[in-house]
Amino acid sequence: MAGREDRHRPTRAKSGEDTDWAQELLDHLRPTGRDVRRLVDWLAGAVQGAASLQDDTGALLAGTRVAVDEDLARDIVTGRIASASWEGREQHLRLVRVERPHPAMAGVLAVSRPAPFDRRAAEIVLHTQQVVELLLRARETTAAGHRLRRAASDLRLAILQLLMVEDTVSARRVAAGLWPGLLDTDTACVYVLEGDAGARDRLAEDCLDATQEQALVVRCPAVDEHVIVVTPGESAAGALRSLAARSPDTFLGGSVRQSLARTATAYGQAVSALAVAHFRPEKSAVYAERTRPERLMDLAGLHHWSAGVLRPLDTLPHHTRAELLATTRLGLEFTAVSAAKVLGVSRNTVRARMERVEVLLGTDFSDLTVRAVAHLALNTQVGYSDAPAEDTGPESAPARLADLLAGTAVGDWAHDLLGRLGADTRDLRRTLRTWIAAGGNAERAALTLGMHAQTVRDHVRGAEPVLERHLLAAGSDLYEVVLAHLVVGDLEAPVLDRTNRGHPDSTVHG
Repeated sequence: MAGREDRHRPTRAKSGEDTDWAQELLDHLRPTGRDVRRLVDWLAGAVQGAASLQDDTGALLAGTRVAVDEDLARDIVTGRIASASWEGREQHLRLVRVERPHPAMAGVLAVSRPAPFDRRAAEIVLHTQQVVELLLRARETTAAGHRLRRAASDLRLAILQLLMVEDTVSARRVAAGLWPGLLDTDTACVYVLEGDAGARDRLAEDCLDATQEQALVVRCPAVDEHVIVVTPGESAAGALRSLAARSPDTFLGGSVRQSLARTATAYGQAVSALAVAHFRPEKSAVYAERTRPERLMDLAGLHHWSAGVLRPLDTLPHHTRAELLATTRLGLEFTAVSAAKVLGVSRNTVRARMERVEVLLGTDFSDLTVRAVAHLALNTQVGYSDAPAEDTGPESAPARLADLLAGTAVGDWAHDLLGRLGADTRDLRRTLRTWIAAGGNAERAALTLGMHAQTVRDHVRGAEPVLERHLLAAGSDLYEVVLAHLVVGDLEAPVLDRTNRGHPDSTVHG
């Protein structure tokens, strides 16, 4: 039965103490004070007794357990009555129904005190019950919002993982349902923002706001401090730079525009640029589109050669081939652990796929020269749609790696790049060459050079600013330097697919 309307009208306070409780109750509605447990504890103190909130099964949700008659509590929960009171010699009890967000059933707020409930105590109970209901609804709304944001975040990650393995068709299909038009593009740029790991959620929300949700914003699964942004439009770049500039300890690295199928390549470029951003006052950098060695090679010959290198994989089903190539490309660009996190698979899966590619190519990825040449072949195939038409006629000569590396333009590039190391008296070039030959292992290189392993690392690290490339981490920068050594003849060129009689680099001939 509903109470009389005048029960809810404010009454004239007899003293300042009579109104203090109302202000204290209102404080529980402030953003910093919205805690049902704390509110029920406050209620107990305000009425100088005990208070508890229990659900329809009698389970305690907040406060201190107050003995309640089960039948009476059931009547309140089911709605037969809205409230009840009981008086004894040393205990006075009030029970009120508390509505809980659907689908949960109502609960019971039980308040006990040794003295009878006067008007002040009754009003405190009544108004507290109303505030409890408000807080329960607010908590459920907050939880629902959190679940929705988490689901959206998981979907964004799934879309990124599809792009990383070049499955642009599936990525567009997933994105179209929630973000229509987001991936209706052939090209995009990738940006990586770095900030405090504890504030990454806030940074991700800021990125969504800055891009007006017209970009794919993903919390990086491999690095806790990173937020990845894939944006098809040009306007997002300025907004992200402004965000990095005004956010303390936040840095931004960006890629050049790439096709969606080369999202993994763009991601590597953004990470490389991010390292440069740490040394710039504006805290942002875009990957320098410097002259890459493959651009200086004969393009038709390069694509013909890479197709031959990867031909052993052509017998696989299309999906399997694409999966193996995408995983290997990421595994060569990053560590197996990082690649696994980005792809959403285990590191053992990444290693197993790469080992399968090793077997099919008849080679060994522990050799840095092999990794560099395989990286060249894999990335050439990604951009195959831009390649010149391959001459498959009888006059077409098979392409050889040695021929590709012997060109005048790529030779000038390699001599110029490695020539920069000559100005250092520590003979960085000799150390770097030995370190590469040792598979990037400082200890093995140190034994060959007769120096300490830390000295080897210091030399390699010292070569990085001279060459303007990161060498201690696997990736495109390191592989370009390895190729330069192969071009000038400081290292012996490796052979991929040694047993393939049809490949010009094969050691087996028919």
